[in-house]
This record gives sequence, C-alpha cells and structure tokens, in this order.
Amino acid sequence: MSATDTREEPLAAPHAHTSATTAVPGTPLSERVRLEHLRGRIVVIKFGGNAMVDEDLKRTFARDVVDLRLAGLLPVVVHGGGPQISAMLGRLDLEVRFEAGLRVTTPEVMDVVRMVLTGRVQRELVGLINAHGPFAVGMSGEDAHTMTAVRRTAWVDGEPVDLGLVGDIVDVNADTLRALLAQGRIPVVSPVARGADGQVYNINADLAAAALAVALDAEKLVMLTDVEGLYANWPHSTEVIARMTAEEVEKLLPELASGMLPKMEGCLRAVRAGVRKAHVLDGRVPHSVLRGVVSGDAAGTTVVPDLEERTV
Repeated sequence: MSATDTREEPLAAPHAHTSATTAVPGTPLSERVRLEHLRGRIVVIKFGGNAMVDEDLKRTFARDVVDLRLAGLLPVVVHGGGPQISAMLGRLDLEVRFEAGLRVTTPEVMDVVRMVLTGRVQRELVGLINAHGPFAVGMSGEDAHTMTAVRRTAWVDGEPVDLGLVGDIVDVNADTLRALLAQGRIPVVSPVARGADGQVYNINADLAAAALAVALDAEKLVMLTDVEGLYANWPHSTEVIARMTAEEVEKLLPELASGMLPKMEGCLRAVRAGVRKAHVLDGRVPHSVLRGVVSGDAAGTTVVPDLEERTV
C-alpha cells in the first residue's frame, strides 16, 4: 500500500477453499486465469430484479457467488424483494405505492416487508448458496446494530413526500460482517434497519448495498437489475452508457426514471466515498456477476470516481 493510499489492506482469505484457481465445476470462472489482484478484496452485490424470481437465474447466481468466494474474493450479498413484497401486499389487500422509486411503507406494510425479506427471501437465498457448502449466513441490518437508519423524505416535483417508515442509513457497524468474512462465510443481508429511536425502517436495497460497500472498503459494488444498464436517452433509444464518472451521474440524477434512481444514487454514494467501481448489470443474463466482477466485460454501466477518469 502506498503512502497516499488510504484503503485498508485486504482481509486475509480463510484457510479453507483459498486456491485462486478453485471454482465450482461447470461455471465460467472455472476456465479463467488466477485472480491474485482481487484476492482478499470485498465485493458487495445487490441481488434483485428478475434474477430473484426466475428459478434458474437464482440458482446460477448462488453458484456464482460461491465461485467468487472459492476464488479468494469476499462477497457480501444484499438482497431486495420487491416482487415478493408486492405480491404479499396484494394478497392481504394492502396498497402498493411508490414515490421517487421508493416504496411507501405504512406500519402495516412494514410488517409485511420485514416478514417477506427476513423470513422468506433471505432464507431461500441462504439455502441456495449453502447447497454448495456451509458458506452463507443470513442477517438483517437490525442484527448487532449493523445498520442504523433515520426516516427519509422523498422529493417529487420540488415537493416533499411522506414515505412512511422508509429509512436512510446514517451509520454502519461492519464488525459482524468482517468477522463472518474472516471465517470464510458469505453474509446475506436483508435491508431492514433500526433507528436510534427503536423504530424499524424499510431500506432500499440499492442504498443499503452502497452503504455496506463504503463501510467495508469494498473494491466493487455490483447492482443487478432488469435492464441492460443506464440508457442514454430512454425511451427514445436503447443505447447503454458504458462508463460514467461520479460527476456525470450527479448531473443526471434529477432526470432518471424512478426505478433506476436509487441504483445510480447508490453508485454515486459508493464511489464518492471510496469504492473503486460500481457496476449496474443486467441480472437477466446468466453469470453477469462473474463477468462483471472478474473481467469487467459484462454489459452494463460502470461508475468510477472523477479522479480515476481524469487519470485514465
């Protein structure tokens, strides 16, 4: 580490499964070269979108995350659950409403969010990962005060909008996550957090992933979504912007569609706070996580710090 580099040294990879050429048989990583430059580095992956509801994509994602771990990287997974939450709300005849890309969360909706995220989606994902070995450990932002939140207000057309029990992360205690990583585990985190007042908040998974990436000094943040990346002129064009600086993202935020807004806001927060790269990738494409993390050749949008772009 140079005198000017403020990033922490990589965590030492645990003794078990540490070969950088080891991989789950039959996956793309099994054919790739050694990954010493990423060994011991933390990668935070936000799992969401269509990949969460397609059974084949879910299994592929779980296998790919294990593949990364076997190759010496340290993945942390933050999952969403929007489709599952909306489906449950519909069955309970509760309103489904979004403002500025965030779910309006009444106390009744919060009960459903908490139940679905921590009791169903998280457990299923942990089970899929652990089909390949004892890797995944499920937790939420409430556990060990990992994430602390305050109530968030959205702005629509210049006016404040009450989102209910939607929170924004103001503090992350990463000790538990680091301990799990040091033990060779893969944390699977549900985006629910408690405030200093004891209130439990619904946290957008994109923003939760960004907060954890910053707190963990992650090498990369990866967001999976249902589109190819950030479109240059949607809906008039399907051209994807391959690379953006933080400054370019900041200028574009007010113009973004609601679904992409929290993803790009999360990417901006991450790279502005020290994460080297943030990727928005098409989760409908099998192995997009592997290709994005390992080789950087996955289709999508990459956000980099302003300084890096000026020195390239």
